[in-house]
Amino acid sequence: MTAPTGRRERKKAATRQKIADTALRLFLEHGYDAVGIRDVAAEADVAVTTLFSHFASKEALVFEQDENFEQRLTLAVTGRAPHEPVIPALRREIQAMVRHCMADSAAPIWHMIDASPALREYEESMRLRHAESLATAIAADPDLSQTTTACRAIARFAIDAFSLARETADPQAAVDEIFHMIEAAWNATKPPHDAPGTVSST
Repeated sequence: MTAPTGRRERKKAATRQKIADTALRLFLEHGYDAVGIRDVAAEADVAVTTLFSHFASKEALVFEQDENFEQRLTLAVTGRAPHEPVIPALRREIQAMVRHCMADSAAPIWHMIDASPALREYEESMRLRHAESLATAIAADPDLSQTTTACRAIARFAIDAFSLARETADPQAAVDEIFHMIEAAWNATKPPHDAPGTVSST
């Protein structure tokens, strides 16, 4: 996410972070189901309406990096170097996300998410949304020349790589293994460079 530059934007970002940090602390101390929106607002010293101006739901308080991760994924496609293959660029971003989310400090958060049906459902809907945004970015790149189905499939595979990797003993190695398969699938869907009836340039 782009860092806020103006005073008003910085203040807004600070309030948002304060709410998210307060919510996470309360959830981990007392249990996700035991803490309500009003409890978070009171502890963060903000109005409930202020809280909802930053977070659309209680579940969103846990996934406060949602928008940032979505932007990072699409930027891995749109911001990669000219002529850089898209799959390695995505693999680097997923690896970075895995490192961020699998730090020791994140373990209690994932235990909380895994124990809550509401949070697991929110995470699933978030992954689907990220996959659609990523697929749109891939499809919009004129250098990639893939069908809509191929773009959506590869985007879904890339997003699911994160979830699968975090369930393993070695998430980084798992991402590499999964992306070997993703790259093979991507290459298999590429249109041939020299279709029948064309003259090769080599």
